[in-house]
Amino acid sequence: MGRQSCKVSSHGTIKDLKIEIKHIIALIGINLLYACVGICTKMAALQPMMSWQYMLWFCGAVMIIGVYALLWQQILRRIELSTAYMFKGTTLIFTMLFAALLFGETITIPNILGSIIIITGITILAKA
Repeated sequence: MGRQSCKVSSHGTIKDLKIEIKHIIALIGINLLYACVGICTKMAALQPMMSWQYMLWFCGAVMIIGVYALLWQQILRRIELSTAYMFKGTTLIFTMLFAALLFGETITIPNILGSIIIITGITILAKA
């Protein structure tokens, strides 16, 4: 139910025939969630060490990582690890955008070029 079509190759391994759009959306959403860990850890770093504010942001990061791990496990049940892992690069893009929007950090030309390379690579591999 809702599973991706698979076949067994002559080598006995399971190969995905295609990646469904819902899995792409799920992967991007999961990586967006993981990028939120960066926000929490940055906010924790701005607080006095071991203060209640520090602990709140730190615990938030740990909770997000826990939810991320559960969701990651579920996506891996539906698609191959190599396919899922190529989307991990989107986390870097989300983190860069969060850094600029929330913390006023500068996005440089190399950041933009790197993001273009990541998106191009994901697009090429997703179509392969």
